[in-house]
Amino acid sequence: MSAQDEQFQAAAPEPAAAPADDGMTWWYRWLCRIAGVIGGMSCAFAGLWNCVTINPLNIAAGVWMMLNAFVLFLCEAPFCCQFIEFANAVSARADKLRAWQKAAFYCGMAVFPVMLSLTLTTLFGNAIAFATGVLYGLSALGKKGDAISYARIHQQQKQMDEEKLTGTLEGQA
Repeated sequence: MSAQDEQFQAAAPEPAAAPADDGMTWWYRWLCRIAGVIGGMSCAFAGLWNCVTINPLNIAAGVWMMLNAFVLFLCEAPFCCQFIEFANAVSARADKLRAWQKAAFYCGMAVFPVMLSLTLTTLFGNAIAFATGVLYGLSALGKKGDAISYARIHQQQKQMDEEKLTGTLEGQA
């Protein structure tokens, strides 16, 4: 190996640690990402449409929606923002967030323009961005258990309740 190769390897950043297993399957993770991209597109178009008015609250809501679109693209699809230097860093940081944090952030971002200006454009424009937050929120709840494990838990609770009941009856006698 040449000295130049050694310098290149020393200067190359180490690969980022894989995000902790958050219980999301690969297809659900892609579903959330695709919903984020589509939500960004709907926010961008509806925000632009919302800005074509003389009402200042509509203009403010439209600008906020376009900002939402930019943030969604930056977090979910950094390849769309490849000419922005910090896009990959922001995306890597967003990938480290837990699902409930993303859910709260995306839903909060989508609700604010609707509170500013309640119109059909803001409702429909932010609906998919809000749905992206809901998808992340559902993944934060975790997997649904199987019926056998629920039956075992129920049986154990029933036995403990019966033991407590017999213990109190024996204490009264």
